[in-house]
Amino acid sequence: MSQQEQEHQFPPPKVLTYPSATSPLLITQGAEGRLYKTTYLLPTLPCALKYRPPKPYRHPTLDARLTRARILAEARVLARCRRDGVPVPAVYAVDEGAGWLMMEWIEGVPVRVGINAWLGERVEREEEDGEQQQQHGSGKVGEDQEPLADVMRRVGAAVGKLHKTGIVHGDLTTSNMMLRPREGHGQGSERESLLEGEIVLIDFGLATQSAHEEDRAVDLYVLERAFGSTHPRAESFFDEVLAGYRESFKHAPQVLKKLEDVRMRGRKRSMLG
Repeated sequence: MSQQEQEHQFPPPKVLTYPSATSPLLITQGAEGRLYKTTYLLPTLPCALKYRPPKPYRHPTLDARLTRARILAEARVLARCRRDGVPVPAVYAVDEGAGWLMMEWIEGVPVRVGINAWLGERVEREEEDGEQQQQHGSGKVGEDQEPLADVMRRVGAAVGKLHKTGIVHGDLTTSNMMLRPREGHGQGSERESLLEGEIVLIDFGLATQSAHEEDRAVDLYVLERAFGSTHPRAESFFDEVLAGYRESFKHAPQVLKKLEDVRMRGRKRSMLG
């Protein structure tokens, strides 16, 4: 379906139809909402607009109440995270009645894309230099894997900062994290730049305010399961996420102990089907 057909079937919010608005680009569309790229105030300032359209299968009064509550909840979570130094998009504007939230546009690529691209290039490199790697032994391979270990530790540190502020994400995956390029970086090889950048957490539609160890452990478990299914060849590197988490969050030992219980329950459910 083309973008014009999508817009005809799912019209954008009125704020995107004003003459001052740059022609919006539909980025993603899910069951609960859509994400557009447009501009804020100036044509040179890109922004992301998250829109929750009316649900025809819900009673209009109930739908309006739920939409309002969810938009406001996400805006409050983002504002709290920004106040406490968690790397998340800034909130520019919100209209809970119309069902939209306008945020900072995060440049870069999702962590999922960066990791998969790095792993793909690493496989090609190993195939080309297989004999040379055998001569150097396992130590050389460890050095080659350090960029991936480093980005995983940075992911863990970002999650630790999030939990420290009393927020659990609810949908932690490497698709909901961006690698935002840092100023002055990118001078290395193309392959080295794949995993460079600041980790920025995005998509807080399921986030809640909680300081319970159980909720934090479930957050980590969701990320662990998502990482294993999305990056099976790098599953062993999840320990680096937990290492970064420990360094950035003083209550990590209690949360990681609870994580073992959550894992055990998950394995029992898997065995029982």
